[in-house]
Amino acid sequence: MTATTHYRAPEGADTAFNRAVRWLADRGVNLAGAQNLTVAGRRTGRPQTVPVNLLAIDGREYLVSPRGNTQWVRNARVAGTVELRRGRRRRTVALTELDPAQRPPIIATYLRKWGWEVGRFLPEGLPVKPTDEELVRHAASIPVFAVGPAL
Repeated sequence: MTATTHYRAPEGADTAFNRAVRWLADRGVNLAGAQNLTVAGRRTGRPQTVPVNLLAIDGREYLVSPRGNTQWVRNARVAGTVELRRGRRRRTVALTELDPAQRPPIIATYLRKWGWEVGRFLPEGLPVKPTDEELVRHAASIPVFAVGPAL
């Protein structure tokens, strides 16, 4: 999958908020569905951990990156597998990036559930309640991964 150019880095209170959500998820607190994603750094190999929202649709699970081409996205593309964790529950999963044509319905569902939380990270011109046309236009700039069993 080609890398997108959209990326909104955490700034200001985002870093403290992410740290707090990560801390809560480590202790098993389900804060709006947050889990911790840990992936090996593509250059250093050191584990990087970030809170994510795992989306379930019709028995399938997805990870969406409303911030765009983030560090965890770039690392996951190289690693192929990540660890998802909340409290003591851990699992290693394989990630498969979806083609932009497959992303709009998943992004739409994600925004209905978490738009209040992630709306300010979306690409310029994409509202929290987008039309189908807006979703198609911006789908390539919002990475979406299908979550499956690790081999």
